[in-house]
Amino acid sequence: MSGTLKVTLVKSMIGRPEKHRRGLRGMGLTKINRTVELKDTASIRGMVNVVSHLVEVKEKIDEAE
Repeated sequence: MSGTLKVTLVKSMIGRPEKHRRGLRGMGLTKINRTVELKDTASIRGMVNVVSHLVEVKEKIDEAE
């Protein structure tokens, strides 16, 4: 896994379990339509997997490596 992930929050976290909220906050997503770029690591993939129904993910592969 190399590169980055562009993660965008597309659905609200209102009414979601605390586990989902912690995952979103851990990735830096607090408002709808906010996008963050994160390193493609196993821990980030795990957080994205937990809230996959709330976010949109685009992979970006670094060609410099």
